[in-house]
Amino acid sequence: MTRITTIIFDMYETLMEESHDQWRATFGEIIRQQDLNVETELFWDSWWSLGRQFRDRRNAPGALFETYYDAWREAFVGAFETLNLSGDPIAAMDISMRDLARRQPYSETREALGIIQARLRTAILSNADEVYFRPNLRLLGDGIVAGLSAALTSEQARCYKPHPEFFQEMLRRLGVTPEECLYVGDRQLEDVQGARAAGIGAIWLNRSRSPMDPELPAPDHEISSLLEIPEILDRISGTKDAA
Repeated sequence: MTRITTIIFDMYETLMEESHDQWRATFGEIIRQQDLNVETELFWDSWWSLGRQFRDRRNAPGALFETYYDAWREAFVGAFETLNLSGDPIAAMDISMRDLARRQPYSETREALGIIQARLRTAILSNADEVYFRPNLRLLGDGIVAGLSAALTSEQARCYKPHPEFFQEMLRRLGVTPEECLYVGDRQLEDVQGARAAGIGAIWLNRSRSPMDPELPAPDHEISSLLEIPEILDRISGTKDAA
């Protein structure tokens, strides 16, 4: 069997916090700054209904690539029009990008990455725009960032997970085979299905212990904390040593 040399991580909701409450805070700030007459949840729901359309269409066969900035800006324009708000949707988008760039690591992220980087190569592959991803990356800490072999965004690759081409571009940049890698992410569709389609073993980070979707590929491993990854590596090594 091929030895695991590299672990590739998703960014948001895997290494960095990304929650509905954080988005609510962002939308509340937009409302305050622009003195908008709208409830936070209604504003969010209107914007997110358009955002979901972007998620659907970007995975359609032959879809033209759109950045998050372009797609979400249009969602803000649509939400302002739908709710008849007299404000500045572009400024609202800029606040959202600013807040995304300030997302913080989960409590165990730095510890887990430090342990893993002492054993294997690490990389990050994320559905994200460069404008917020790169500032966010620095919040992991200089040592962790210096230990990364690569960090690739959808904006750079011009495609999104779960398309296997995105994962294959990361493999090309790392100079490794799929069999040498494991991919860690929090979504069964984008992360598990995407990694498996590229021939990469998948670790599903299921922090909320949600039930698995039987319509989607099952992960090779399931965890609820990044600190469980070293144990998986030990089991894999033990199995190989025993063989």
